[in-house]
Amino acid sequence: MPPKRAASDEDDGPTIPQLPQKKHFRQRAHANPFVDHQLTYPVRPSDKVWSDLEGYPKLFEPGKKVVEFVDVGCGYGGLLTTLSPLFPSKLILGMEIRPLVEQYVAQRIQALRAQNSDKKPDEPDSFQNISVMRMNAMKFLPNFFEKAQLEKLFFLFPDPHFKKKKHKARIITPQLVAEYAYILKPGGVVYTVTDVKELHEWMVKHLDAHPLFERLTQQEMDADPCVDPVMNGTEEAKKVDRNGGTKFIMCYRRLEKSRIVEGEWKGFTPLFGENDAEDAEGGEGDE
Repeated sequence: MPPKRAASDEDDGPTIPQLPQKKHFRQRAHANPFVDHQLTYPVRPSDKVWSDLEGYPKLFEPGKKVVEFVDVGCGYGGLLTTLSPLFPSKLILGMEIRPLVEQYVAQRIQALRAQNSDKKPDEPDSFQNISVMRMNAMKFLPNFFEKAQLEKLFFLFPDPHFKKKKHKARIITPQLVAEYAYILKPGGVVYTVTDVKELHEWMVKHLDAHPLFERLTQQEMDADPCVDPVMNGTEEAKKVDRNGGTKFIMCYRRLEKSRIVEGEWKGFTPLFGENDAEDAEGGEGDE
């Protein structure tokens, strides 16, 4: 069970929430996105209430200030807390499917807000601009975000799903990339990072194939203030460094118009070839 809130050193002073201890929120590294996780989601983006305590109670303004950065599979929230002071005027959301991990991040954010309550809501390190929800992004992203709403989408160290029949459960597929193009505004950027070379090549292949995305140049990535946090600011990135692993990154810009001339595009390459179709069928298991 998560630890009880620590008492204040002063008997007559207010109780300041302490940062949660990760050891109380350990959970397996990945979850099956195809099972029923009993999640609550809005019918349409306009139905979502972002101004409640779990959202952005001091910053959200309907029609004026909306969520623009989303970290899909945010893990223990390292990217959220790293980006928060860098972009204090942007609302940043983490989506995490594992319940204990989401609870950890929520408590972490509430504690950081309380510990920095002397700061203005839009001031760096107030942490009023970050939030987290338990959600299956593979199924419900369009339920939360309007067309062309987001500026940045992060996919950092996603589940590699090594088995061929599990490839359709990867977070980057032709069908999902089309959804990402829908919710990203022109000029918005997708960031992918992994320590699995084969998964990196898979993500690059499918993002390269979409006519509404183009790679950022190395010069553009070097100048992007988000690149260092995605490569070094998350718990998983630090773990890879400790283990002497290699991290692979690729970033893509959402184009305003298709880069393929109308009539020339022949559609996406199927996830599975004819010989693989039979292997791809069957139960999802719990991997």
